[in-house]
Amino acid sequence: MHVLFVHKNYPAQFGHIARRLVSDFGWQCTFVSQRPAGDDAGVRLIQYQLAEGAAGTATHYCSRTFENAIWHSHAVYQACESAITSPPDLIVGHSGFGSTLFLRELFNCPIINYFEFYYRTRNSDIDFRPDFPPQSLDYLRARARNATMLLDLDNCEAGYCPTEWQRSLFPPEFLPKLNVLFDGIDCALWRRLKSSSRRIGEHVLAPETRVVTYVSSSLESMRGFDIFMKVARSIYQAYPEVFFIVVGSDEVQYGGDLRYIEADSFKEHVLQQDDYDLSRFCFTGAITPERLVEILSLSDLHIYLTVPFVLSWSLFNALACECVVLASDTEPVREVIRHGENGLLNDFFDVDGFAQQALRVLRDPDSHRPLGQSGAKLVRRKYSLDYCFPSLAEFYERVAMSGSTRGMASV
Repeated sequence: MHVLFVHKNYPAQFGHIARRLVSDFGWQCTFVSQRPAGDDAGVRLIQYQLAEGAAGTATHYCSRTFENAIWHSHAVYQACESAITSPPDLIVGHSGFGSTLFLRELFNCPIINYFEFYYRTRNSDIDFRPDFPPQSLDYLRARARNATMLLDLDNCEAGYCPTEWQRSLFPPEFLPKLNVLFDGIDCALWRRLKSSSRRIGEHVLAPETRVVTYVSSSLESMRGFDIFMKVARSIYQAYPEVFFIVVGSDEVQYGGDLRYIEADSFKEHVLQQDDYDLSRFCFTGAITPERLVEILSLSDLHIYLTVPFVLSWSLFNALACECVVLASDTEPVREVIRHGENGLLNDFFDVDGFAQQALRVLRDPDSHRPLGQSGAKLVRRKYSLDYCFPSLAEFYERVAMSGSTRGMASV
């Protein structure tokens, strides 16, 4: 079996699966991305490079996502045309981050697409925060941003989404094509360490100091970074023996934060809004997974916030590391966190509510430790790679063996 994976990044959602397919089943796996060519544990890496030209100010605001997708899709096509001599039996690609659309003209095999998020204009990510009101063009753009996904939904034999909530966002007529299959958390890596260094940057934490963690790929409004900072300020004013470790880059990846602020980053904007005691914080920037495991293993409380959007890997990583998680009570989170069972929930905008729950945990962490243990059990039982991999491999194989049967039902 030869599987061709497509994503602009590596390893992304597929790298760990590809490596496992090679090691466990002896399958041939090729991964096309913008990362340098090479080999990773038997997975052949092919690099695609964008030609000059992409969406810019001359392109309509509402069609820039589609324009960029076409450039990436064509670059993927060209890379595969020149580098792949052994045709794949199956193509698996992320719709939105390296479309597989053009590959049907190159290879005669079934296609599976991974569908992460379908944009909506109401009760969605763009209108959730009234303090960052969308402009009229944002509503129009949200509809147009689905163009590539709609083409992929038509073009693929089958698709899958990581959670039930994310699947529910897609048009009803396509739901029969969409399975719910989670990516899988490698619990050999993501587990609580029995001991971890209490040196964080220049800070050496005393044994009695409580540690609060916050992790996001980017520090932005969609992940509630501003809410977190307000909560943190309330916490340290009431409980001085606390230290906050904030992991994430300063760039804005998802939202339109920079249109609403004058600062160069949302982080800078937020820190200008209040008189924060920054000696209580360590902002690590982006770090390796191994270092993040060490930090999460120190955590007495992990705070996770999100608007109704893609559920972060960081939530599952924190749960796998037995963190006591206090999260925003939003739809994607409620699929995983049960208040008082495997974590705690609070209204996204309720700073006082977050702070009060956090203080209860920090003042008596031992009595709340069962929440973290229950969260880790949930990940191992339902979201671990060991649990998810057999279903993913079976899904891939069934679709591959079906041949190119357009519009097949969920397998």
